[in-house]
Amino acid sequence: MSAEADAGAPGGTVAASHTAAHAGHSGNAMPVSTASSPDDPDGDGYIPANPPVTGVTPSTQNPPHRYFHEFQANCGVTHTAPDDPIVYPQQPGKSHDHTFMGNTTTNANSSTASLAAGGTTCKAPGDLSGYWMPTLLNDGKPVLPVGPQTIYYKAGVTDYTSVRPFPKGLRFVVANPMQSAAEFRNHPGFVEGWECGDSFFNTEFPASCPDRPDVQLNIRFQAPSCWDGKYLDTPDHRSHMAYPVVKAGTNDNICPTGHPVALPMIEFKMAFPVNGDMSRVTLASGSGHSFHYDFFNAWDDATLKALVDHCVVGGLQCDARGYDQTHPEAGAALDENYRLP
Repeated sequence: MSAEADAGAPGGTVAASHTAAHAGHSGNAMPVSTASSPDDPDGDGYIPANPPVTGVTPSTQNPPHRYFHEFQANCGVTHTAPDDPIVYPQQPGKSHDHTFMGNTTTNANSSTASLAAGGTTCKAPGDLSGYWMPTLLNDGKPVLPVGPQTIYYKAGVTDYTSVRPFPKGLRFVVANPMQSAAEFRNHPGFVEGWECGDSFFNTEFPASCPDRPDVQLNIRFQAPSCWDGKYLDTPDHRSHMAYPVVKAGTNDNICPTGHPVALPMIEFKMAFPVNGDMSRVTLASGSGHSFHYDFFNAWDDATLKALVDHCVVGGLQCDARGYDQTHPEAGAALDENYRLP
């Protein structure tokens, strides 16, 4: 795909008129925000960035090659609830059941301010973000990931030095619960699909997984990482974000012209403690190909900037402290308590 095309997350550039609710990646319509909230008083689904980021063009620079440019956010499960403060703000119980990680207070009424006042299960106390996904069910009973899960923050573009921190209050949905199996498999965020044991790249749950204590059901899925610089949310919760595209005539990934601001690329790496007979395993949103997840940024600004600058822009492979074991000379972004020094 050429650099001139917008590969939305998906969808094209946000309509200036604010009149259109954009479709999701699959063309299957997602619910749109229909309720006012502290962050969206008029309830139109558009939350403007304040201030917006202007004057940015997609970076075509090619800095010295670094195999890694990432850090981890390690966050445990907090609770489950049929809430979604992005898709159904101020409407408790309206969503399918979600498994929440990170911020301990996330619910249908969550706002940027309420998350900032909450607690967190993430190793870094500065990460007050909300992360959630449809609850996995085995014979109708929730199966929750155990311990800190791995959420990567990576560079999705070739010029990793152009990546900047998320703006406070940015939120989006990754993938679409209404997508077809083929759309899930071909989604730009698809990495390895569902896997367990020696079974990989599955669109649906494997029929069975090795019944051993060391085997869990896993999935890896990447989020869009290019922002329009204008909106913290849009009615379809996608159109303000886009996946990188390939620059024409090269192998370089750059942000598309309508979404020129390079942000960290989130990648969920989730592990569910279920194996053996998988015939009764489902998601609260449906079958395996309905997997999707949500992100609501409430990081402490200075903490996030320190990690992005040190690890992503610095071309390191960092843990949740911002420490790269293969480059001890670089030090860490955070102290032993995962706080700014």
